[in-house]
Amino acid sequence: MKVKLKEINLLKCHDSKFQAISFAILAALLYGISSPVSKVLLVEIPPTLMAALLYLGAGIGMLGVNLYKVATKKEQLEARMTVKEMPFIVGMIVLDMAAPIFLMLGLTMTTSSNASLLNNFEIVATSLIALFIFKETIGKRMWLAIILITISSMILSVSDFSSLSFSFGSLFVLLACISWGFENNCTRMLSLKDPLQIVVIKGFGSGLGSLIISFALNESTYNWLYIVYTLLLGFVAYGLSIFLYIKAQRELGAARTSAYYAMAPFIGVVISWIFLNEPITTTFILALLIMLTGTYFAVSEDHNHRHVHLEEVHNHKHNHYDGHHNHTHDYEITGEHFHEHTHERIEHSHAHLPDLHHRHSH
Repeated sequence: MKVKLKEINLLKCHDSKFQAISFAILAALLYGISSPVSKVLLVEIPPTLMAALLYLGAGIGMLGVNLYKVATKKEQLEARMTVKEMPFIVGMIVLDMAAPIFLMLGLTMTTSSNASLLNNFEIVATSLIALFIFKETIGKRMWLAIILITISSMILSVSDFSSLSFSFGSLFVLLACISWGFENNCTRMLSLKDPLQIVVIKGFGSGLGSLIISFALNESTYNWLYIVYTLLLGFVAYGLSIFLYIKAQRELGAARTSAYYAMAPFIGVVISWIFLNEPITTTFILALLIMLTGTYFAVSEDHNHRHVHLEEVHNHKHNHYDGHHNHTHDYEITGEHFHEHTHERIEHSHAHLPDLHHRHSH
């Protein structure tokens, strides 16, 4: 019976892993739409206002989805955020506002190609912060995947590597990457909660903050049709994308989700090739091959060993078939549900990912 349960849990772990990878890649696909479409919209929408409208579009759109769920009386299966999560909520919003400011400051002091190249440090920053501060496990195979994916993104982002130079502006670009790295990890710490609620808070918080900055810089437009288009783009490329990104983080952790999400620029290039007639270069093919190699190492990673779960009390969506939620109820319950519950101390061995139930050290 124990062997059979172990086999069932192993299969469920693999299913959860590949579902989470699918969410991360789909999130990258939706976000990849934003760059080519934004190029068209930037004719009328200033850059800082564009950032504000994209986040507001995400917040407004996902709020509409939430209101629809309430109106149709769909059962709420996700746990809401509480005061306990406030440090991570505030961190997520503030860092999402700070990062673009650092990036803009960097762009005023360095070339755009240099900034694009350095901007790929976000993947590495997210992984290092996840490893050293949030104690997320990253094995040798995953590090190889992260390194290859980062190299491929760097090759894709700049055509002339002689443009790489370190200056005062470069430091601001790196600060932007570190800010986004911390923001990714803050979001990961919220990933067990309702992703719909997280996107609404993130969208309105970051959007309103960016809107204040755009007004301070006197960036505005009265082209309402373009404003509506930008809000719609924000709902699809930011709202739905972030929603799927958070669901992926729930299973994969911050570092792995960030690595898969790095596919977004490649998707943007393909969309630009199809709709904007921009050419596919030899550099793109090389970068794509390296990206696919890195993705292979990420997907084929297998982490399985004996580990201990310490006693913990928290509230999130769960079921009683995963081998980790063994508490009982005074009433009959089936399927997924949420409530505050206690994880008793347990020691076992199975394949697992660095989700919030597997933060043990090695």
